[in-house]
Amino acid sequence: MSHLSTHEDGALLRNVATDVSTPAFFRFRKLPESDRVVVTNLEGNWAVLGSADFRAFVSGTLDPSSATYATLRERNFLKAHHDVDAARARIERRRQHLDRGPILHMMIVTLRCNETCVYCHASRADMDAVHTDMTPEIADASVDLAFQTTSPSLTIEFQGGEPLANFPIVQRICERAKKKSQETGKTVELTMVSNLSLMDEEKLAYLLEHKVQICTSIDGPHDLHDKQRKLPLAPTNEGSAYKVAEHWIRRINEAYVTAGLDPNLYHVEALLTTTRASLERWKEVVDTFASLGVRSMFLRPIDPFGFAEKTARVVEYPRSDYLAYYRQATDYILEKNKSGTQMLERYAAIFLTKILAGEDPNFLDIRSPEGAGIGALAYNYDGSVFSSDEGRMLHEKGDDTFLVAPDVRTARYRDVVGHPTVRASVLASNLDGQPDCVDCPYNPYCGTQTAHNHKTLGTIFGRMRESSVCNVHKGIQDYLFEKLATADAETLDTLHRWTTLRAREHFLQRPE
Repeated sequence: MSHLSTHEDGALLRNVATDVSTPAFFRFRKLPESDRVVVTNLEGNWAVLGSADFRAFVSGTLDPSSATYATLRERNFLKAHHDVDAARARIERRRQHLDRGPILHMMIVTLRCNETCVYCHASRADMDAVHTDMTPEIADASVDLAFQTTSPSLTIEFQGGEPLANFPIVQRICERAKKKSQETGKTVELTMVSNLSLMDEEKLAYLLEHKVQICTSIDGPHDLHDKQRKLPLAPTNEGSAYKVAEHWIRRINEAYVTAGLDPNLYHVEALLTTTRASLERWKEVVDTFASLGVRSMFLRPIDPFGFAEKTARVVEYPRSDYLAYYRQATDYILEKNKSGTQMLERYAAIFLTKILAGEDPNFLDIRSPEGAGIGALAYNYDGSVFSSDEGRMLHEKGDDTFLVAPDVRTARYRDVVGHPTVRASVLASNLDGQPDCVDCPYNPYCGTQTAHNHKTLGTIFGRMRESSVCNVHKGIQDYLFEKLATADAETLDTLHRWTTLRAREHFLQRPE
């Protein structure tokens, strides 16, 4: 007998006599405010069907001469033509990141920061709190542990606080990482997340010489950014965090051009944290990024970590409001592309790479299982090691659930990556074991975050129908599938272009 679930999401496997129109396993979801239905299969092939075609597909009555039949046959949705080897190969391709080890190593070189952000996730410390600076001994041990990864390449990311506040340790880590690269044969990439307010020409020259990628934060237009990211008054910046960030973004981009690097590929990346004040100003936010030459926007919703928990009454919002903002802003970004300004939205790029290219870009928070412990590690200033940066943020508020080594100087690599917390996180973030995710058509493209689940829902497994992360991920993918089904050719070309993975070779430090 065949069965059709009455829910908007579902998975179906019909046990009927095989014929040319009988469907193989698939999951489905009706797109909101539409008669279209998204269908996907285990390996992540997809189609968007009208209601009549969907009913014919489910009932096994599709006309074999129709274009829909041809599409579904090509994409492995029909039992009579199902190619098991092709499905297996596609799944292996999507999960190839599981063959590696921790690739991202976040080093919190200090908690000190000279900006005060209303949503600070890092639980920053005042500039005189030098006891929150990473020591040389801890820095050396952190680099040494990072290079024990089974991955042939790794990224070291400098975080804080404000990492420029402890620049000698940044330099020490850069130089030790280069030495370890030569000793181990591993390729290393160095990145820094900075508010740029402590940057100067001497520091910039060092970072450029050592090929450190620089990322900053821009929350939108001048007044919005300064309202959310306070910088104490100083003669050189007039108390404006925006002005100092704008100056250094332009200066660094200029330096890349002077070095002969392609400005379309080499430029300062900027992160955006969406607060309640951002929602109505989506157009200004996009225009600000475009004016600064920032070509990649990440329309991130606010997280519940650090100080954001205390300021939620000011900065938080319903996720339905966020999704309306996301649609408006991304529509506008697509229009900017049509007018010649190439920009992309990072959430969309991550999901589209999985949907259209069948590749996983290995963004550690949106994969199955997540990257905590097996794709990333966070090294705190005091030598403690965590399975994720969010886990480290929880530690700063007194919750050590995600602590995997109390002291990096005595930690053993196998004990860290094989820690019971890491094992539990892998199980909890495997979408094929999640009650709600197992039937979701977005299963091949999505991911859950155990630290976020733990913080907001009281369990690392979470309850997806109550999860704000799940709500956001579903809403964004609904939007993308609507676009793939209805957009004009120029927009579709832009969406396909967003899936292009172009390695920035200049920043890769290879063993000689």
